[in-house]
This record gives sequence, structure tokens and C-alpha cells, in this order.
Amino acid sequence: MKILAKELLERAQHSPDRIAVVDELGDHTLGEIVAAATTLAARIEAIDPGAPTVLVQADNTWHTVAAALAVGMRGGVVAVLSPHAADSEFRLAVADIAPDLVFAEPEPLDRWDVPADFSLRETAFAGRVVCARPGPFGPVERWRGGTAIAMTSGSTGRPKCVVQSEEAIRYACARTIEVVGMRPGDAVGAFVPLSSVAAFCFGMYLPAYLGGSMVTIDKWSPAAALRAMAAHRVAWTMLVPTMALQLSLVDNSPGTLALRAMTVGGGPMNESAMAAAENRLGTTFLRVFGMSECLGHTTPRIDDPPAIRLGRDGRPFEGTVVRAVDGAGNILGPGEVGDAQVKGPSLFVGYAREGVPVPPELTPDGFLPTGDLVEVADDGSIRVLGRQKQIIIRGGRNIDINEMEAAIAGLPAVVQVCVVAVPDDLLGERAAALVVTDGPPLTLDSVTLQLAAADVPKFKWPEYLFTVPDLPQNRVGKLDRPEAVRLATRLTTSTDSSSPQVR
Repeated sequence: MKILAKELLERAQHSPDRIAVVDELGDHTLGEIVAAATTLAARIEAIDPGAPTVLVQADNTWHTVAAALAVGMRGGVVAVLSPHAADSEFRLAVADIAPDLVFAEPEPLDRWDVPADFSLRETAFAGRVVCARPGPFGPVERWRGGTAIAMTSGSTGRPKCVVQSEEAIRYACARTIEVVGMRPGDAVGAFVPLSSVAAFCFGMYLPAYLGGSMVTIDKWSPAAALRAMAAHRVAWTMLVPTMALQLSLVDNSPGTLALRAMTVGGGPMNESAMAAAENRLGTTFLRVFGMSECLGHTTPRIDDPPAIRLGRDGRPFEGTVVRAVDGAGNILGPGEVGDAQVKGPSLFVGYAREGVPVPPELTPDGFLPTGDLVEVADDGSIRVLGRQKQIIIRGGRNIDINEMEAAIAGLPAVVQVCVVAVPDDLLGERAAALVVTDGPPLTLDSVTLQLAAADVPKFKWPEYLFTVPDLPQNRVGKLDRPEAVRLATRLTTSTDSSSPQVR
């Protein structure tokens, strides 16, 4: 954060009254935010003159911006954590990051049960508290160029703390600004919680880097988000698919939006549903593929046709390479599906473990295996077909969840779908589909008839189908598959075998 801190301090000298953040608390000028950051930086320096690693309560307010700026002013590393994080997540973050300081409001600090050795306590700004261990800070060089750390759920079940460099963040921001055609001073919507890696980069860092306003709201509400975007002329935002679709379903739209484009990624998407949503909102959707470990590494262009913008997952940023390989590591040709690997300037430093980044396991030529299946076209655009190992084992037969979801997602009226395995005494597992529609609820018979008409093999049909208002989401709005499994299991156990939802 050192580069951004220097830039904002210089801007504050010339334009202190420029609005830098609009949040639930009001409008906040750059001068106000820099003054708060300076106060916090002084508190940190009084504890130790070295560069700190600070675990920050990251909510979508100006407080998070000021805290990150203060850490940058001290040449330190900022780690962000949701104020709603469970005690176990906080303990894992402390163990993996080994922070010198914790900065948060009193309520989450009490709930997290901060270790007793963080015995020094100082009040900074807005009632927030700095908790520190006595003694000198650990050397900031331990992070090997890392500047920001955020927790991601990953695919292993154990949350991981991803370490990114400021150079990687700036690269991802610059490429996004270029593709969207954003101009200095444009307002950017920050509606995904800033405790995620992508939101920290694109929701907080990008508008500050651009010299625009970060526009946010208290908690996710499609109607409130639309009002904020219309009132403050937001030019661009990044959302997960569920949030984007919810925006398009709001009745009594507040008026014309100034959105140049909306980037959508981080979950399964249906081309026809996304096309209908962007038409209702009067903007342009950019369907992307990215991950915390390699920030936002693909995007389409605004002038791409809908088949590319909405039906595929973009092209790699300039300087980034995405390839498909077979099981032996051989590079596959256009149109062939294989294991996705990525290489580029936004590749992460590593996962934090016991206070240092553990470098990622790369191929000999420096590519990161993503764990996804991908197909690369002649024009360089990619299509992600889901995770490599998402299967249902039904009576000894493996069923690819990605294929089943793709088949159901292509049916009329289906806006979103999630297929999960539910336990079965006889076969071990059966397939249950949770669907969101843009019309009345669907029956399983109607879906299987359409699948049959589309020549989808019977073994790829679900045995349970439930229409739900929304798919389960985690705190950053992504599909929560564990919760989807729990929901589907509850529904199947409470549904009579003669129901039209059961085959």
C-alpha cells in the first residue's frame, strides 16, 4: 500500500475536498480520510517505528480505506478480515498471518477473544482500537513483497490467506480500467464485502488508484445498490452473478444508470439470463474469470458481441496467459477441454502460513494450475467448465456436476442452477438440482422432458428438483456449495416420494 499511500497524500494536498468515499455514514473527503489515516499511523509509530503487519476489520466504509492508507504510510502489510468472521476464522488468521497489530471496533474484538499477548491497546479514530503485542514488529521483509492479505474459502474446506503484492493489484486495476474505458474521477461501486481479495482490489484500491469515489452501502440490498449507483453516477462495478441478477429484478428502478459496464464473475452464469438482465438494466455485462491467487485475469471487451461477453469468460489481460493442458501436461489446441493453468503479473506471492508466504506450486515453466477445466478458442477467449473434481457417484457411476448444471442452465426460464449430491441408502448419492427461475416454479417432469427433447442422456438428469428464490451465498455473494448441499438434503428428506419434485 506504500505506492497508493504516497499518491493519495499528494492528491490530498491539492484536492482535500474531493469526495473519496460515499458510504452508509455519508460523504467523506480525501482530506478527512487522510487525517484519520495520519492519526492511526501516528498511533502505530508510537508502538514501534518499524513497518507493521496489521489485521484490519474490513467493512465497506471509509474506515477501511483510512486503515489501509495508514498501514501504507508506515510501509506495512494490511490483512483484511470481515467484521462478521467467526472466532475460528479469526484464530486461523492470527495463526497464519502472525500480525503485529489488530485494528477493529470493540464489539468484534470482544467476540473474537483476541489473545492476551495483544496487551497494548490504543484508540485511533471512530472508536476503533489498535491491539498490539509488546516488543518490536516482525520484519516486513518476511512477506517477500506482499502488501495485502485476505482470506478466501478456496476449494479445500480450510480457509486460506492469500498474499498479493501491490504491483499485482495495480496491474489488475490498470487492465480493468483500460478495458472498461474508465476515466480519472469516475465513481466505482463497491458492493461486495471488502474483506475479499477481489473486492479489496477492485472495490477499494481501484477507485483510489483512479482518483474516483468508492460508492458503497451498509449491507447488500439490490434496491439500495441501484439507488446509490443512480445518485452518484457509478461508472463501473464488479458483482457476482446472483447480485447482478437481483439488481435486474428490482421493481420501480430509480432511473437511468450511468454504468458504462458491469463486470460479473465468481459463479455459474447462464447466457440468456445475463442477456435479459443487462437489457433490463440498460448496461453492458462483462463476464470474467479470475481467482484470488491471480486477480481478475480475463475479461471481454465492451464492444464484443453478446456471445463472447456473456457466453464465454473473457480473454486474458495483456501480459497474462491462460492455457489448457491434458493429464500429462501437454498444451491442448483450440477447442479442446483441459486443466486450466495461468501465468501473469497478478500471480500471488503465496498462502500465509505461520507469518510467511508459502509460494504456490507452479509448473516448471511458471504456470499456476487453477483446478478448473477450460477450453481456449481460436480468438483467445476462454470458457470455464467448472472445477475438475465435481462429481456425484450414483450407484458406482460418476456423474459430472458441471455437465448436469450446463444442461439444466440451457433450459428456458432457468436463471441459475446448482446441482449437488444428496445421500441415498441404496445408491450412495443422488443428484438434486436447486433452480432459480424468472417465472413460476418448475416441476421435475417438465425439466426432464426438456432435457430428453435436447438429447441429454438420462443418467445426467436430476432425481430431485427444487425451485428456490435464491441460491445459497457466502459473505462475498458467491455460491455456497456446502450450504446448498445442506439445503438440498433438508428438502429431499422432507419431500414425499410422490411429489412432482422427485423422480
